[in-house]
Amino acid sequence: QVNFVVCQLFALLAAIWFRTYLHSSKTSPFIRHVVATLLGLYLALFCFGWYALHFVIQSGISYYIMIIIGVENMHKYCFVFALGYLTVCQITRVYIFDYGQYSADFSGPMMIITQKITSLAFEIHDGMFRKNEDLTPSQRCLAVRRMPSLLEYLSYNCNFMGILAGPLCSYKDYITFIEGRSYQLQQSEANGKEDTKYEQTDPSPNIAVAQKLLICGLSLLFHMTITKTLPVEYNIDDNFRATASWPVRFFYLYVSLMAARPKYYFAWTLADAINNAAGFGFRGYDKNGVTHWDLISNLRIQQIEFSTSFKMFLDNWNIQTALWLKRVCYERATFSPTIQTFILSAIWHGVYPGYYLTFLTGVLMTLAARAIRNNIRHYFVESPAVKLCYDIVTWMTTQVAISYTVVPFVLLSVKPSFTFYSSCYFCFHIASILVLLVFPLKRTQKGSKKHENIQPVWSKKLEEENLLQKNSYSTTNNSFSQKQEITCRYQALKQ
Repeated sequence: QVNFVVCQLFALLAAIWFRTYLHSSKTSPFIRHVVATLLGLYLALFCFGWYALHFVIQSGISYYIMIIIGVENMHKYCFVFALGYLTVCQITRVYIFDYGQYSADFSGPMMIITQKITSLAFEIHDGMFRKNEDLTPSQRCLAVRRMPSLLEYLSYNCNFMGILAGPLCSYKDYITFIEGRSYQLQQSEANGKEDTKYEQTDPSPNIAVAQKLLICGLSLLFHMTITKTLPVEYNIDDNFRATASWPVRFFYLYVSLMAARPKYYFAWTLADAINNAAGFGFRGYDKNGVTHWDLISNLRIQQIEFSTSFKMFLDNWNIQTALWLKRVCYERATFSPTIQTFILSAIWHGVYPGYYLTFLTGVLMTLAARAIRNNIRHYFVESPAVKLCYDIVTWMTTQVAISYTVVPFVLLSVKPSFTFYSSCYFCFHIASILVLLVFPLKRTQKGSKKHENIQPVWSKKLEEENLLQKNSYSTTNNSFSQKQEITCRYQALKQ
């Protein structure tokens, strides 16, 4: 853990140096690719030792597969190989070397690299094989029209800004950043003019980086102090279960899982700050001319802590992974996309049994929450006072339900996870099943179909806005589909 933090702080300094002395206006993309790759591999070697070779092997073999297989089927072979290689590494690390320990956890960076390998393979397949009219608006925006060189490929997968903690970014965004075209295009978007001069001053990321480092500091302080006093394992302590009342137990469940989140806030926000410090992650200006550096941000803390539904929580947690699941699986599944996406998510996360217990519970919770929302929410939204009470109740329920769901994710093993659930008499599982039995699902299914039907309309509207109102984008809707379409509007400008 110390190695990880030290390497990320070094990457932050390297990012500032990279933006200052290897700016795209001062050096060639080739030099920027080489330096970014070598620094990334050095950090991986320092942090994980020779386990870092797995990163190069996985990327190298995947690139070889793309070259020899061809654009028609390479996405399938790359997907199977990258995910299979990751799974084998996870199995050996967990069950052969160090069960439940962080040491030599090289599978973490490999999870990000796997996302990049599979995403790029699908994007190349879309751009070089499929017909343009067969692509969805988002696929059209992300499509890659030429095969990357080996250096570009390694730079994308193993650059120092994202090799340790990500986050995932699209290949086109990364290449645009390396070549120094992101600011130019976003300047053009902000001013609503196609012929904006490229020699304008780049927007400074300093304020965004400072704000994110402040969040990192507060998260780390919280983790070092509060988290250690509220261990999740105490939820299955025999004395605590025997003596504490139900309200006390549920309150501790909530605060202990809330206290477990700051380490993720720290890691993901620091990774975002590193990318911003290098000049990567600029999404554009709003209508007031304020810069936004959240193109590849992985979470929104305020929306997470105050979420009033399972969907709202998931929409703001690990955002880039959710987009990856949607792009490579959900949008492309020929049958049961939800089930296929769930299976992929479970396999990608790892081989601890607790992960699968969490995902199985999460599916049940999500369906129940959706059924309740679609069947009763409309009764509580007309009066502001009633809606406020409804929001408070749903916030409390959501936070406890999320905590209940992710306990196995933290405990990892089957026995302690079942000890916890049995001590709660599987209450949320039973409640979710009863909800699904009581409330009709037909309304939910119609709602889903309606949502699917209006998605293309939203996409068309966004494409029209992209042409007519280039200086406008929405920052109020937190759904995955909206954020993806916003990103695509930005990328459409680059095409």
